[in-house]
Amino acid sequence: MGALDDVTVLDLSRLLAGPYCTQTFSDLGATVWKIEPPWGEDTRKLGPPFVGDQAAYYLSGNRGKKSVAVNLKEPKGQELVRGLARQADVLVENFKTGDLARYGLDYESVAEINPRIVYASITGFGHTGPRATEPAVDTTLQGLTGLMSITGEADGPPVKVGVAVIDLFAGLLAGVGVLAALRERERSGRGQALDLSLFDVGLMSMVNVAQNYFATGEPPGRLGNAHPQIVPYQGFEASDGDWFMLACVNDDQFQRLAETIGQPSLSDSARFRTNADRVANHGALAHILEDVFRSRTRSEWVDTLSGAKLMALPINNFAEALAEPQAEARRVTWDVPHPSLGSVRLMANALQNMSRTPAASQGHPPLLGEHTFEVLEDKLSLNAAELQTLEDSGVIKDASSPQTPTPNP
Repeated sequence: MGALDDVTVLDLSRLLAGPYCTQTFSDLGATVWKIEPPWGEDTRKLGPPFVGDQAAYYLSGNRGKKSVAVNLKEPKGQELVRGLARQADVLVENFKTGDLARYGLDYESVAEINPRIVYASITGFGHTGPRATEPAVDTTLQGLTGLMSITGEADGPPVKVGVAVIDLFAGLLAGVGVLAALRERERSGRGQALDLSLFDVGLMSMVNVAQNYFATGEPPGRLGNAHPQIVPYQGFEASDGDWFMLACVNDDQFQRLAETIGQPSLSDSARFRTNADRVANHGALAHILEDVFRSRTRSEWVDTLSGAKLMALPINNFAEALAEPQAEARRVTWDVPHPSLGSVRLMANALQNMSRTPAASQGHPPLLGEHTFEVLEDKLSLNAAELQTLEDSGVIKDASSPQTPTPNP
């Protein structure tokens, strides 16, 4: 049994933040109804790469959900989704501010028919403030919130993080908020709305870097792989051109590093004796260590430094990361049976190591409309004739339909 076996989630989200949140709920046992238009949500088309006819992007965030294809531009479609909202515990959406009010699916409308609903809204800027109605995505918000300004080499341009970290943080934080609201509902019997913005999350994610600014009044800059408060804490190139990361988080570790690399005088130098000294003289120390580490291969240095109980690990590409024995031991990928692909390899949920209710795959990323008839028949008591009429009129789509409707203008 999953920890959330008794929770039903109505998922009106698309792209990454919302789907990542609701996929986590599915992995923990919740039933997730993924509502998408009959022509499919955006990530189904974001490629290449594709696995068969399925976009890799889509596969990454929709495991274990039930796809219910409904056209929200049709009044009958809106009525169907409101019917499902009456029976859901949670609704997650990432429409632009005000959009769902046109369909009677905003929080106020849904709370009237289901006061116990926990309604999580994930938007670019939230529902208040001068930018509330503006569109935004992870990359633009990495720029606006300052995250890009601290990412990249000191003498290079701002660089975005390689994955959509604000989206991912927002999805995880939305999950925390929803679980907190469900817990509070046990006491009050009432649901509530969660207004979460990617803008807020991006600023929140600056944590210690933000606190450095509050302490100094100086906007932080780019340091490449280095750390603003810990030295040495950065990447180094070895003699074979491969790179590794080294971190010494206290003075004892730095003394051990100096001895291990045959430079014991470094830890006695007034320039490098304490971490504060090393931060002040970061450039000088980095040049010394760079010269030392170019004398041997990466594997030699990693073995030597690790043997001295120092934190030194290779900078892997993703193929190398998955080949790590630790990755196999921790089962970091799942092979999930799929109706058209045979099997699809997906990244596992790190919550799979809970002792009693571990996260586990509840099924494959669904085909478009794979569960439309199933869910509407079971939850709204529609019969076969009614379902067929709705499909013929373009209100819904079932996976068995031969053609995909074109979206209404």
